[in-house]
Order: sequence, then C-alpha cells, then structure tokens
Amino acid sequence: MTTILIVEDEPRIASFVSRGLESAGYATLLIEDGADALELALRGDADLMLLDVGLPTMDGFEVLRALRSRGSAMPVIMLTARSSTRDTVDGLDAGANDYVPKPFTFEELLARVRSRLRESVPSAGVSVAHDDVVLDILARRASVAGREVELSAREFALAEQFLRNPGRVLTREQLLSSVWGLEFDPGSNVVDVYVRYLRGKLGTEHIVTVRGAGYRWE
Repeated sequence: MTTILIVEDEPRIASFVSRGLESAGYATLLIEDGADALELALRGDADLMLLDVGLPTMDGFEVLRALRSRGSAMPVIMLTARSSTRDTVDGLDAGANDYVPKPFTFEELLARVRSRLRESVPSAGVSVAHDDVVLDILARRASVAGREVELSAREFALAEQFLRNPGRVLTREQLLSSVWGLEFDPGSNVVDVYVRYLRGKLGTEHIVTVRGAGYRWE
C-alpha cells in the first residue's frame, strides 16, 4: 500500500489530511517534528511526503534541502500558509515537487498527491547539447564551453526543456507545467525568475524573450 508521510505540527490539519488520505486508500504516517521527519524519510518508509514549512527543530525548507542533499528523490508537496512568490521559489528551488498554500481543499490536495505519485524521471537520452551548452542528464551536470556550471534541480529541468526544444517558443504555461508540475497562475513570475537565473549561468544570448508568447532557445 502506498504510504504518505504527513509532516504537520497542527493536529487539526494533520488529522484532517490523514483521514482523507486513508479514506482514499493510502496509508499515512504522522510526524510533528522536522528532524524526526527527515530521519523517517531517509529510511524509505514512505512514498510521498506532505511537508509543512513551520516545524519544530528544523523547518520544512531545511528538511527538504537535507533530504535532497542525501540523494532522496521522494516526491515532496509543501504545505504552507506563506503565499509570497519568494517563498514559492524557495520551496521549489529546495527541491519540492509541488507547493500548496493553506487553506486548501482536500480534493485539490488529493489530485496533486495522485499526480506526483504518477510522475517518473525522464529516461530519454544520456545527454543533450546545443552550441556550447551540454547537459548530462544521468549525472545531472551542466557545462558551458567545457566549464562546469552548478544548476539547482529546477534550473536543470528548465534548461533541459529549452535544449530539447531549440528554436521553439515555449510558453510560461508550458514551462510551469513541465518543470514545476503546476497549473498556470497569472500572478506568479516563477518562470521569469528562473529564466533570469539561467541566463546568468548559461549566457544571456541563449534564451530570447518572445513578447506576448514566452521564451525561445536560440
């Protein structure tokens, strides 16, 4: 049975989510402390984590960064009352697969859980390159003109989308869906923020803004 790790220090919310998930056929584990959650997650006892940001001992961002730094690819959906673009960017950049602001409906959360559990790591190709930019997909390494460049998980995923579609205009909606797994939010500028990051690391000349449409890799 698929097990969901719920890391939430508000008993009312934790109980509400746990009851709903168990009714939907999942097993649940409830943890209130960040450090305890990290230890359990690293043991591999759960298939997906619902991770609150405000936690005792370690906050959600610290838990997630530690989890990713130790090689865990467990899907993580962050739950938080914080709704600013900066917090969303921080969560996604730390390695979250999704980011759900409170309050939320259980139906939406359940749909996101199902979606993340269906996801699989793309296996097409060992590397992808265009001009002087090379991405080693298996090793998750990037280089520009032979010089290795450090990219975050989201930066790497965004760069891969561009290099697999050179010359094609990619809309913000497409990028938000393929890289972050999110529905388009007209109030979010997370795609623009990460395009700016990539331009700074891979070269400003590679990614062209197509006004009113999106971005294109030249």
